[in-house]
Amino acid sequence: MGCRRVPGPVLALLLLLCPAPSPACPAACRCSPGEVDCSERGLLQVPWSLSPNTSTLWLGYNFITVLGPRSFPLLPGLRLLSLVHNRLELIHSRALLGLGELQELDLSHNHLTLLTPETFLPLTSLATLNLGSNRLGELEPGVLDALPQLQALFLQDNPWVCSCGILPLWRWLSHNREKVREKSLLLCRVPEQLNKYPIMAFGDESFRQCQETSLSPQHYIAFFIIGPFSFIASIFFCTFMGSLVVLYHSLRRDSHCWRKP
Repeated sequence: MGCRRVPGPVLALLLLLCPAPSPACPAACRCSPGEVDCSERGLLQVPWSLSPNTSTLWLGYNFITVLGPRSFPLLPGLRLLSLVHNRLELIHSRALLGLGELQELDLSHNHLTLLTPETFLPLTSLATLNLGSNRLGELEPGVLDALPQLQALFLQDNPWVCSCGILPLWRWLSHNREKVREKSLLLCRVPEQLNKYPIMAFGDESFRQCQETSLSPQHYIAFFIIGPFSFIASIFFCTFMGSLVVLYHSLRRDSHCWRKP
């Protein structure tokens, strides 16, 4: 018997009635509409088989140590990402690509020691950032300047080094006090004489020495230009003076010989 063809309109109707297959929930996670909970699953990396419709992703209490380039699949609807209580030591500058709609990021209770300005550049919508309880001693001002929508920042319980290197961070905190949460817990760890001293208690006079000794880029350029010329000029000067001394002694010896009877 010949195969009957299903009319085009009927086929289209059948396709509309049959729901499209949804991406499977990662085996180690619990999923509900828009939310994926992968907490306390012993994960070493971010699961890749995540639905693009995910708006909330919980990855806390795992063993993730590094977020490499493009650690996340394309998640255009992700609004909240929690990585609390992992062992994060490094976040690649391209790790958070594709998370442009993220509004809340929790990286607290990890082992982060360094963050670069490029790290958070993709997060143009981020409003809340929690970096508390890490191992940050300094923080480049460009890291926070890359977040134009930032409204709430948590930096408590980090071993801040209160030297001249913390001046840029102190300036940012001073101009954005309304954004800083848990201000009383921003304490110095180093040097020892400032241990547990509140960073927000510093004033302009505290950094006067740093400001007086700091050099602008123009100063460094001038030093690089003047330095080699000064060195070359000193060589020519020494050579010239040496030649004069030799010539003087030569003339003196010749005149002494002519004076002999």
